[in-house]
Amino acid sequence: MMRDFIIKLENANARNPMVRLPKTANFVLNTDEHIAIVGLNGSGKSLLVDMLIGKSLLREGSLNYHFEGSKTNSSFENIKYISFRDTYGSVEGNYYYQQRWNSQDADESPTVREMLGAVQDENLCNHYFELFGLTALLDKKIISLSSGELRKFQLAKALQTSPQVLILDNPFIGLDFSTRELLKSVLEDISKIENLQIILVLSMLDDLPDFITHVVPMKDGESLEKQTKTDYLQRFMEEDNYNQQQELSVYSDLTNKILNLPYINDCADGEDVIVMNDVKIVYGSRTILEQLNWRVKKGEKWALSGENGAGKSTLLSLVCADNPQSYACDISMFGHKRGVGESIWDVKKHIGYVSPEMHRAYLKNLPAIEIVASGLHDSIGLYKRPRPEQMSICEWWMGIFGIAHLKDTPFLHMSSGEQRLVLLARAFVKDPELLILDEPLHGLDTVNRRKVKKIIEAFCQREGKTLVMVTHYESELPNNITNRMFLKKKFK
Repeated sequence: MMRDFIIKLENANARNPMVRLPKTANFVLNTDEHIAIVGLNGSGKSLLVDMLIGKSLLREGSLNYHFEGSKTNSSFENIKYISFRDTYGSVEGNYYYQQRWNSQDADESPTVREMLGAVQDENLCNHYFELFGLTALLDKKIISLSSGELRKFQLAKALQTSPQVLILDNPFIGLDFSTRELLKSVLEDISKIENLQIILVLSMLDDLPDFITHVVPMKDGESLEKQTKTDYLQRFMEEDNYNQQQELSVYSDLTNKILNLPYINDCADGEDVIVMNDVKIVYGSRTILEQLNWRVKKGEKWALSGENGAGKSTLLSLVCADNPQSYACDISMFGHKRGVGESIWDVKKHIGYVSPEMHRAYLKNLPAIEIVASGLHDSIGLYKRPRPEQMSICEWWMGIFGIAHLKDTPFLHMSSGEQRLVLLARAFVKDPELLILDEPLHGLDTVNRRKVKKIIEAFCQREGKTLVMVTHYESELPNNITNRMFLKKKFK
């Protein structure tokens, strides 16, 4: 017989008026249920979870727990929640962009073992660390780990505590294929453990695991009735097929607007955009890149792939001159050898860039349009007031990405998916010759993923545009990829 609920939220809404849902929410998690909370970006998924765990205090309604066999009814003791920002590796309090590449900060950073802290069950902890291939990283500096490795660390750390409820926000993003399949298998196994229920917050239904029994959709800030997974998927497929037909005219309009942008050729002379010769990057005893040779010519569209920790983001940090070691390497950008007179800003003015590190570090609570405008000068924050015509360009790109209505919304009051769209608009706003997209579709719902993919494709159809894109999902790549490179992880 099914026992009473584990979590019950009734007719509830948040106290904070800045993030309050338009309607009161209801949610019940019963035993033997594993629930996926799904919905479009900005639909209220994260706020619902914040209310479920008691992070967002209630203005009205009630929240009750029933943790069977627990010494306490505290959500802190019985619920483990890994949020979207946690899955980007926010394990330190004062993270800033480029910190990962700064050797001095790396020296002061704690190790993975130190960040793990006290362990409740050493055997269980060792099991999960071995399972995710993290054992060899225990004595590495936490700041030196890739974003994918940091996500695996957060998951292993949460799993070893044996919580009664495990809530994971987009747990599969940024993980290579083998790790995604491994995680699904691990979650499948632990879903069978007595007194453990799993709640997944998902933007991509591609990642809906078999063990999920029920789905709670969020739409326009409203929590809809809980459905069985089978019923939900049938309704979703019918609605999504209709939506895709409606989107065709939208995509055509977006493509035409982008293709009609004026052609600007202020790039340096020559056909070579990136040239790297025998590049080697080492952090302590860990070799990330070794004898790497790479030539990217103007107009090429590169797909960069490889397992977590193989050095993809490190490679891109060299291109963007964010990594201090880039000046010790034989690198030429836009026909000019690195370290021979050009400044970091001379390099960046030709590049549009978005990455997990940027999203992780962007903690400026500025209006969205100011975040987009910061891309004009490659700053984290807006320190130079744009001219009116530049602000018009910012609004134009926000319209392309479907977020013009958010231009005055503070960045930190947005959902993670909305933040990602803002940062994408920031990458495009100066119409760069070289577009570097490091896992750009992270956290985006199905509709926005399709839209952004079309935007990337249209942008890359224009003369002289060069693309380097990292993704672990083949379906996310634009259809005009011309070249590929796969990086292998070094075990040194």
